[in-house]
Amino acid sequence: MHRVRYFDSISAMQRFDRRRFLQGAAALAAIRGGAAERGVSIVYAREDRVPAATWAVGELKDAFAVRQIPARVCDTVQEAGAADLCILAAPGRSAAAKAILREAGTTLPEGPETVAIANGKLESRSVLLASGGDARGFPYATLELADRVRHAADPFAALAFSKPVVERPANTVRAVSRLFTSDVEDKPWFNDREMWPRYFAMLATQRFNRFHLALGIGYDFLRNVTDAYFLFPYPFLLAVPGYNVRVPELPDAERDRNLQMLRFISEQAVAHGLEFQLGLWMHGYEWIDSPKPNYTIAGLTREKHGPYCRDAVRALLRELPAVSGVTFRIHGESGVEEGSYDFWRAVFEGVATCGRKVEIDMHAKGMDQTMLDLAVNTGLPVKVSPKYWAEHMGLPYHQADIRELERPRPERQATGLMKLSAGSRSFLRYGYGDLLREDRKWDVIHRIWPGTQRLLLWGDPTAAAAYSRAFSFCGSAGVDIMEPLSFKGRRGSGIAGDRCAYADVSLRTRWDWEKYIYGHRVWGRLLYNPDSDPDPWKRYMATELGPGAQAMEKALASASRILPTVTTAHAASAGNSTYWPEVYLNQSLVDADHPGPYRDSPVPRVFGN
Repeated sequence: MHRVRYFDSISAMQRFDRRRFLQGAAALAAIRGGAAERGVSIVYAREDRVPAATWAVGELKDAFAVRQIPARVCDTVQEAGAADLCILAAPGRSAAAKAILREAGTTLPEGPETVAIANGKLESRSVLLASGGDARGFPYATLELADRVRHAADPFAALAFSKPVVERPANTVRAVSRLFTSDVEDKPWFNDREMWPRYFAMLATQRFNRFHLALGIGYDFLRNVTDAYFLFPYPFLLAVPGYNVRVPELPDAERDRNLQMLRFISEQAVAHGLEFQLGLWMHGYEWIDSPKPNYTIAGLTREKHGPYCRDAVRALLRELPAVSGVTFRIHGESGVEEGSYDFWRAVFEGVATCGRKVEIDMHAKGMDQTMLDLAVNTGLPVKVSPKYWAEHMGLPYHQADIRELERPRPERQATGLMKLSAGSRSFLRYGYGDLLREDRKWDVIHRIWPGTQRLLLWGDPTAAAAYSRAFSFCGSAGVDIMEPLSFKGRRGSGIAGDRCAYADVSLRTRWDWEKYIYGHRVWGRLLYNPDSDPDPWKRYMATELGPGAQAMEKALASASRILPTVTTAHAASAGNSTYWPEVYLNQSLVDADHPGPYRDSPVPRVFGN
C-alpha cells in the first residue's frame, strides 16, 4: 500500500503532491461550474461553544480552506452569506436542532455520543444540521462533514444528504493504547508537541473516545533491566514531598519537563474530545541482576513503598487534572507480590483522595475477589481489562474454553511473586475468566495485545464489524487496542530513527502512526457503529489510490484475515514475546525436545498439537 496521507490542515495539504492537487482543483472547478465562488457559512452560536466542539468547527472550516472554498463561522443564521451553503453546528439539546430533526422525521437516540446530520430549515433558510447528543457526539457530526470535504471530488456534492444520518455507539469504550517502552525510540514522539494535536484529531475523527498512554510496561519482570526510563514512573515525573525518592541519573529539569509534557498530552486529548487514561503498569523499583541499567531508583525502602506510591499517585493526579482514569497492572509482573492487599489499598486510597472522580482500571491477570473489593470500595468507577485471545488477535469471537495449561490444579500450590496468577487464578492469564458474572460491580474492557499485528498494515471492515459486536459480549464496555509498533524497542532493543521499517524512504511517514491511518479509520468507525456506511474508509482509499482503491481495499481485507486465522488455529505460544506470526520461527513437526522459543505450548511441543 502506498504512503498514507491525512489532509487535516493547510500545512498537511502543502505536503500533498502539487500536480495531483492542481488536477483535483481543476476537476472541482469544472464540476461546480458557476458555483465555483460559492462559500460556506457555519452557524455556531456562542452559547453552544465548548472546547471540543469549537475545535471540531475549526477543523471543518480548515477543511474548506484546504479545498480553496471560503468559509466563515458566524453566530446566527442572519449573518450567513445569502449564496453560501449554510451549516448549523448545534448540540442536540438546542431548540433549532430538535425542530430540524423533528421535521426530518427523526430524533437523537437516548444515551451518550449520539450523532445526527440532517437537512432542514432555520428561519426560512435551508441549512445542513450537524448535531449530537453530548459534548462528544456533537463534534463527531461536525468532524464527519470535515472528513467528507477533505476527501470528496466535489465537497458540495458530498454534503448533499438525501436522508438524515442518525447513529449511536455500539461500544462505550473505544480506546487506543500507545506504549512508552524505549528511551531511544519513544522519547521523540513523547516530546513532540506538533504531533499530539494531529494524532488526537485523527483518533477523534474516527470516533475513538479514549487514549491510554502506558508507562512502565516494557518489562514483565525486573531482571536484566537495561532501559529503565519511565519503568517506575513516579520519580521520572515529580518529587513527592516528604520523600527523597529520585532517579539519580535524571536531571531535575528533565523530570519537570516530563510532567509538563504529560500535562500537555493529557490536555490535548481532552481538548479533542477524548478521555485520557494514564497507565502505571510497574510499581516495582528494585532492578534484579541488572548490572547496566541506564536509570535506577534511589531513596525508597520496602517500608515506605506503599505510602510513597499512595502519595505519589495522589500528587500526580492533582498535577494532571485532565487525567480521567488510571490503569494498573496488579499481578506479580507489576513488581509487587500478588496478594499484597495493603499495598494496593494504599495506592487506591491515593487515587480516591486526589480531589475528583478518577476511574480505576485493573489489568485482569491474577485478579481475585479481594482485589476487586478493594477497588469497588473506593466508590470510584472500576473497570477490569482482560486480554482478548491471549497476547494476540484471533478471529472475531471470544474464547469458549481455557487452555489446559491455565486451568487451576488443586495440587499445584503456587507461592511468591505470582502465587495467584500461577495458582488458583491462573485461568485469568489470557482471557475474561469469571469476570463477566451478572452481579458484577465493575465494567469489563477487552484488550487486544499487540502480538499478531505489530508491523504490517491491517484493514478488514468485515472483521472489524464482527469484533465490534463481540466487544459488547455479556454487557462488556468495549475494547482497548494496543497500537501496531507497541513494544518496539523494549528491553533496551531500541534503534534511533524511523520506526516504520520501509527501505524505500519515499514511503516513510512523518509520524509512525500515519502508516496505520487506514486501519485506525476502519477500527474506529466500526467500533462506534458495526453497521456503518462504508463511505468513511472508501473515500479515504479513493483519495489515496484513485482507480486502484477498490482492488486495494479488497486485497488488504483478504490479507488481514490471514494472521488472525493462523493465530486461532495454531498459536505456537500465547505470549507475544515468543510468538510473532508476522515473522514466524519454525516449530518442528516431530522434535518435541527442541521446541525453539515456544515453551508454553501443550506437550508434546510440536507443530499441529
